[in-house]
Amino acid sequence: MPRKILNSVLIKPSGPDCNLSCSYCFYKKKLSLFSKTDHRMPTALLDNLTQQIMEQSGDYASFAWQGGEPTLMGIDFYKKAVEYQNKYKRSNQKCNNGFQTNGTLINKSWSEFLSKSNFLVGLSLDGPEHIHDHYRTNILGNGSWEKVIRARDILLDHNVQTNALIVVNNYSVQFPEEIYMFHKNCGLRHMQFIPCIEYDPDRSNKTASYTVKADEYGKFLITLFKLWYNDFKQGCPSTYVRWFDSLFYSYVDHPAPECTLSEECGKYVVVEHNGDVYSCDFFVEPDWKLGNIKTSKITDMLHSNKQLQFGHIKKCLPPECLLCPWLSHCNCGCPKDRITDNNEQGSNQLCQAFQKFFEYADPIYKNIAAQWEKNQTNSVTPQSTSQISQLTGRNTLCPCGSKKKFKKCCGVIEK
Repeated sequence: MPRKILNSVLIKPSGPDCNLSCSYCFYKKKLSLFSKTDHRMPTALLDNLTQQIMEQSGDYASFAWQGGEPTLMGIDFYKKAVEYQNKYKRSNQKCNNGFQTNGTLINKSWSEFLSKSNFLVGLSLDGPEHIHDHYRTNILGNGSWEKVIRARDILLDHNVQTNALIVVNNYSVQFPEEIYMFHKNCGLRHMQFIPCIEYDPDRSNKTASYTVKADEYGKFLITLFKLWYNDFKQGCPSTYVRWFDSLFYSYVDHPAPECTLSEECGKYVVVEHNGDVYSCDFFVEPDWKLGNIKTSKITDMLHSNKQLQFGHIKKCLPPECLLCPWLSHCNCGCPKDRITDNNEQGSNQLCQAFQKFFEYADPIYKNIAAQWEKNQTNSVTPQSTSQISQLTGRNTLCPCGSKKKFKKCCGVIEK
C-alpha cells in the first residue's frame, strides 16, 4: 500500500476550552479526557510539532488551528508558530494556516496579524441574529451574534481571507435562502455548511433535539443548490459552497477534496494541546488515540495499523449503499453520522437527504462536468478541477430537457 503524504494536521492548542457554550457543540464533552482545567500548548511542544510537520510533510504543509476556541492562546502564540514555520521549512516548501474561530475575541490587532500572515479564517456565523443566537450562546445563555458581526466586519476591513462556517441544525434548516443571502450580501461568498448530527447526551442511541432531520436537510440542500447555481455569472460561480464544489470533483473522476466524500478516512491527524494524536476531529476518544508527538513521529502514527483500521471503517457499507446509484459521489458521508437512532445497518443519518438532493442535482452536475471536459479537450492548457470557470449558468437551457432557461425551470426558488 502506498504511503500517505502528510499534507495537513489539525491542531487544538487550547484543547476543548471555549469562551462560548453552544448547545450543539460536540467538543465540550472532550473536557473529561484531560485532567487540568486550563489546556494550553506549551511553546516547546509547539516547536516540536512544527518541526515534525515541516520535516515530515512534502512540498506543501497545512496547519489547521481549531478548538475549542484557538484565540484563547493569544496572538503571540501564533506569531511564534509562524516563526517556527519559517525556521523549519525547506526552500521549496509552501506552508499555509487555517484558523477556525467563533470570532468573539477578534479585534484590530488580531485582524492585522491574520492579514499580514495570510491566515485563512473560518468564522462560525450561522446567519442572521435569530438563527445564530438560537444555539450559539455564552455560559450565561446570552447570544454572541453582535460580537461575531463586529469580528466579521473587522476581518473583511483588513482583507483577511474569511469563510463563513454555518452549522445546519433543526432550527436553521428552515432558512436556507435567508442564510445564503445574509452571507452573500455582506461579502462572505465562501460558505461551508455543516449538518448537525449529534447524540442525545442522556440517550446515547438517539439523536439530540437540535440534530437536523434528513427530509428537511434534503430540501435545504436543494434550495441552497438553486441559489448557488442561479448566481453563476457568465458561466462562472460567484459564490462558493464547499460541499457543492467538492462534489463536482466526483463528476469528473477526481477524488473529492472534502473528507466526508472520500472513499476512505484517515488522511490527516488531530494533535491536542498536550501532544496527544487522534485519528479524526470527530473521534478524539481513547479508542482512536494514536500516540503522542513527544514519543512518536507524526508520519508513523499516520501510517499506523490503528489509523489504517480507522480509515477502513468508511468502506464497511450497509447493503443498501452498495446498490445505491449515488455511492460514487457521497461514499456514505461521514462515519460519525452512521450509528444513530438504533440504526443497526450503519446507514448515514442523512441518506434520505443525499438521495433527494442527487435526484435533483445530478443532471445539472453532469451538464457542468460535460462543459468542463469539453474545455479540457479544446484547451492547450487543461484546467484543474478547482477552476470551475466555464460552467453552465442561470441563463442557459435547463439540463432537465425542458428547453426552458434554468432560472425559469429547475432553478426557481420555492418560497
